[in-house]
Amino acid sequence: MSSTSKKIIFAAGAVFVLASGLFFTADRESAEVSAPSTVPADVLTTPTFVSSRIPETISIADGPLKDAIISAGDYLVRQQLPNGELSYQVDFMTGERAYSPSHVRLMAGTGSLFTVCTVSGDIKYCNAGDLALEHYLELLVNDPENFKGTCLYTDGTCQLGGAALTVDTIYKRWQATGDFFLKDRNLLNTAIDLGYFIVSMRKPEGGFYHAFDPYYGGTADPNFYVTYSSGESLVALMDLYEMTGNEFWLKQAHEVNAFMTSQPVTEDHWHSYALGKLARLDSLTKEDTTYAEQIAKTIIAGEVRSLNPKNTSISTATKIEALAALAQAFYLSGAKHEWLDPEIRTFITFVQARQLPDNNCDWEISREITKNFGGGIFSSCDEATIRIDGLQNWINGVTAYLEYRSMINIQ
Repeated sequence: MSSTSKKIIFAAGAVFVLASGLFFTADRESAEVSAPSTVPADVLTTPTFVSSRIPETISIADGPLKDAIISAGDYLVRQQLPNGELSYQVDFMTGERAYSPSHVRLMAGTGSLFTVCTVSGDIKYCNAGDLALEHYLELLVNDPENFKGTCLYTDGTCQLGGAALTVDTIYKRWQATGDFFLKDRNLLNTAIDLGYFIVSMRKPEGGFYHAFDPYYGGTADPNFYVTYSSGESLVALMDLYEMTGNEFWLKQAHEVNAFMTSQPVTEDHWHSYALGKLARLDSLTKEDTTYAEQIAKTIIAGEVRSLNPKNTSISTATKIEALAALAQAFYLSGAKHEWLDPEIRTFITFVQARQLPDNNCDWEISREITKNFGGGIFSSCDEATIRIDGLQNWINGVTAYLEYRSMINIQ
């Protein structure tokens, strides 16, 4: 399938061009992030109009896996507090709820509510997502004196992944609703401001700083590192390209991807998502495809260990996400992709056995537990806890797999 054909089928409709930005970079020695004085003021001003691009989604077939996605969404809605806060972690045997959450993970969980909204066509999941998003957007910080754009401030710092996952949540909401307004807030403006921050965190050699202190002069922490933050940021750059049509974001994404594919291969499900997006919206190079195959083979090589009952559904669900996104990338690039299907189904079978009321631990699950926690993905037979990242990994991974199945049935 040619790049042009892919764009006709999957890319958004009308394209408009937002002003390209000039961004500051972090000084390698002092790790201090500061803006060059030559940056034109209009470049740093986000637009007040709304993108005319129309989101493209892939319909998925009804069936047990679609029902499993919706069931997971039902769990998230039932556990949501009136102020919008989502449940970070709960022990379904005792009902004890953890209140020391990772807001970065909770933002990702908010995005998965919009995915359920898209899959189900039921606005209640979008309403729940809006309630959560409005709650977590209170953590956004703007301080033009110390840094460009907007960051998500949590636990005493602005993490790169927080900005990236907020962009992705806005993208998922756009996919579900086609709308960028949340009350009086223009979410496209917010996403672009977050994109400014992401680009500002790039290192000269191509990677990223992963955390930034927005106060006391504004400095990046060269020692702070989160495994998936670079991949999350690459996905966010592709999200921005799809939402705006601005080639600037695509250029940034290609530069980041080129650096990432020069690094050792890991089981990076976010990088896998980004490769799928690159294949859909632009194209993959031969080097990209080779690297993607290496990611897939690395994931599959750990299959036996991953399916051990003592291992967690959270990490196994990320394997579903990665392999499903790579299957999409291979299909769209005209590469062999069928070999991934049985591997994905193996991981799906394992995680689905952890979705209440089903369990592979020989537990007796009462009606009360099912009423309160049904649809939740618990961690392992040694840990009766349901955590937000396990839910969002499952929702996003199975959705990506069902999208892939729809893709291969188009022809």
